[in-house]
Amino acid sequence: MSPNQPQKAWQIDRELRLNAIPLDRRTNPSHWEEMTAFPRGDDLMMLFWDAHVPGSGAPEIPYVEMVQSMHNRGYDVRAPEALLAEGMRLAKEKKTGDLRVLTARLLDALYSSPKIAGHPYWAYSHPEPWPEIQAAMKPPFPDLEYPVLDDLKSRIHQGWQGQLVGGAFGTCIEGYHTSQIQKVYGDINGYITQPETMNDDVVYELVLLDVFEQKGRKFTSSELALEWVRQIPFGWSAEWVAMENLWAGILPPESASFRNPYSDWIGAQMRGMICGMLAPGKPMEAARLAFTDASISHCANGVYGELYSAVLVALAFLKNDPRELVRQGLGWLPQKSEYYAVAEECLDVLAAQPDYRWAWAVLDKRFEEYNWIHAYPNLAADLLALWYGNGDITESFKILAYAGMDVDCNAGMVGNILGVITPVSQKWSAPLNDLLVTYLPGKERLSIRELALRTARCALVE
Repeated sequence: MSPNQPQKAWQIDRELRLNAIPLDRRTNPSHWEEMTAFPRGDDLMMLFWDAHVPGSGAPEIPYVEMVQSMHNRGYDVRAPEALLAEGMRLAKEKKTGDLRVLTARLLDALYSSPKIAGHPYWAYSHPEPWPEIQAAMKPPFPDLEYPVLDDLKSRIHQGWQGQLVGGAFGTCIEGYHTSQIQKVYGDINGYITQPETMNDDVVYELVLLDVFEQKGRKFTSSELALEWVRQIPFGWSAEWVAMENLWAGILPPESASFRNPYSDWIGAQMRGMICGMLAPGKPMEAARLAFTDASISHCANGVYGELYSAVLVALAFLKNDPRELVRQGLGWLPQKSEYYAVAEECLDVLAAQPDYRWAWAVLDKRFEEYNWIHAYPNLAADLLALWYGNGDITESFKILAYAGMDVDCNAGMVGNILGVITPVSQKWSAPLNDLLVTYLPGKERLSIRELALRTARCALVE
């Protein structure tokens, strides 16, 4: 890089990630519950130039991430990239007026970025309406009538337990890189600190469950989106954009597509598990529910991420081999999408490497241009854990902690899948004391067992 050439957004983010040292939560407990409101105006602008993840303290710069994400999606972002260094300087010096002007210029340049002709992103198919997505799939078998088994309630309870212990496990280390996590913690085989279940992941699933109970299986994206507006006070990344659009009267699918640089990120993938539990053994129905949810905040590959997580949970009621699950689940993805190609590429790497550390070194390099909240590197981490974890939740969580990235989301997804397959050990579930804590009004303290019973009742609805 020449001295006069600005750093690319992905390079700024990568450097930040490689150098960020985790706050040692063994001596410095997190306080996620303090994040119960979202800033506006100058406070929001300053946050987007210098943010820290509530649970882990990991640094991030959302304006850099926006530019990085548009680069990943095949846009020429040299114009907004040229403004990033000055923006970071003005934010550090707290020159608010100048920073307002620069931020406006940055966003104008970002959303004026042209497509790069011939970029690999545009070589893939991105079906958006559900009929087109479904037509692009190649499922190995149709949905079958899942028998009403005596253990359905207990397996859904196990799924919820697995998801929530995974989220509580990963919250305090999300956003950090493998190398730095290893320096501070080494291999992680249990909770680092007293587990907390509050985060910004599960709230979307709770609202979906409410709408399912009110409307039945055929609820629409708009009905669910309006319930987001009623119940959810704030979001982050793609969900933040969607909420801003919804509050402005822009409903799905435009709430997901209008000025949303994060539409391929993990936000939909992280919340697909409820759809799988509501369609046990019925992966196509799980995918349809996931599409309905994801279309509020994500497009294309971001939507396919939720389809995949929902399908894997639905299949876990039928299959108990994680390697078979992840391979077979590809059939319910659009076969010519980039998401499908990335998943296949990851699985080929895993099949060729005998050790997860070697495999992750390959995958970490492969996805170095992607943000730690993007769907792809986190998909890679999920597959890594499911492939090498031998169905054991402790081993799988250890692998996810090694990989870093969005650990709470990833451990939530992997934990749910493995929980459906086999009971979650008391080592993990007992410290939660059957309690889910959220920041949603009226849902501040919920029984996990009662939540599972509600989910099981809904799963039986035709």
